[in-house]
Amino acid sequence: MKHVATGDRNAYDRCIFHVLDHTGRALLILGLGVYPNLGVVDAYATLRTGDVLHAVRASDALGEDRMRLAVGPLRIEVQEPLRRLRLVCEDESLAYDLTWTAAFPALWEPHHLQRRGGRLTLEGRRFVQAGTVAGVIRAAGEELAVSSDGWTGTRDRSWGVRPMPGEEGGRLADDHPAEGFHWIWCPAAFDDRFLMVVTQEDADGHRSLSDATLVRPGHRDRQLGWPYTEIGYRPGTRHPERAVVHLGDPRAPRVLEVEILTSSPLAIGAGYPPAGDWQHGTWQGRGWTDRRTYDMTSPDPLAAYGVTDHSARFRLDGRTGYGIFEHGTFGRHDPSGFTGFDSVAP
Repeated sequence: MKHVATGDRNAYDRCIFHVLDHTGRALLILGLGVYPNLGVVDAYATLRTGDVLHAVRASDALGEDRMRLAVGPLRIEVQEPLRRLRLVCEDESLAYDLTWTAAFPALWEPHHLQRRGGRLTLEGRRFVQAGTVAGVIRAAGEELAVSSDGWTGTRDRSWGVRPMPGEEGGRLADDHPAEGFHWIWCPAAFDDRFLMVVTQEDADGHRSLSDATLVRPGHRDRQLGWPYTEIGYRPGTRHPERAVVHLGDPRAPRVLEVEILTSSPLAIGAGYPPAGDWQHGTWQGRGWTDRRTYDMTSPDPLAAYGVTDHSARFRLDGRTGYGIFEHGTFGRHDPSGFTGFDSVAP
């Protein structure tokens, strides 16, 4: 997308990959983004093992060749579109060489829109896909062998317009302050099927995004109605320890059970808001690369106000699967009993 259809500074085109171990030992998250009206391209990778998070981030001026998906030590090679990709990081602190192979067709997610007052602040088109991963990951002198029998990969690609650092909301933002936000993005892969659940709710529970779709190769995608999620939070926090997603197909009601394995807040290392040390789309100068190590036993206030990706074990229809339970809840959310930004689970 060399020439986008808007002059909005917030135009973007970005992907994210999750590579997760079925025991909860490791969670690798990586992505690459292009910001054509800011002239920036950047990428990141974070690896959580135990209580340590390793992060590598790189940024540069956006060049003319949009087929070259590489920034600093990080790159993505599309070997066969929508089927096979190579993921590479060649850094001294975190390195990997992985082949991501699709296990299911890519699935369109719902058209994502957000407004503040009368202004459109976010418009995104997205697709999601699940697959197998094979290769090797190295960090802190340890090598992890990644294979299809013990690991799962998911990925998301989105493009459009979304708020970037430096955005000035003006009067509409002042007149329409954010009261609350509740988000679930949940790709779950099983041996013979793939389930995608996504919901977004305002402070009063009004739902602006809602979808649950089951993908089975050789079958038509099946819509599973209005998903309703019950979350068990760790007392004194908004950290989910387990969840149950009720899938409201009246012909055959289903329940998706969610068991959290390990967690990685996207505001820590990965550059998602409200990260304090680096955020996507920000100009860092040419050839910028940054390396960090985070102690995940030390509470970070930013984690409570951003989205967290949880690797998870799922159970559905007697089958066990793996994937991501991405969740964010901040401010008031009446259905959960949260009354404000300082409200937590009892």
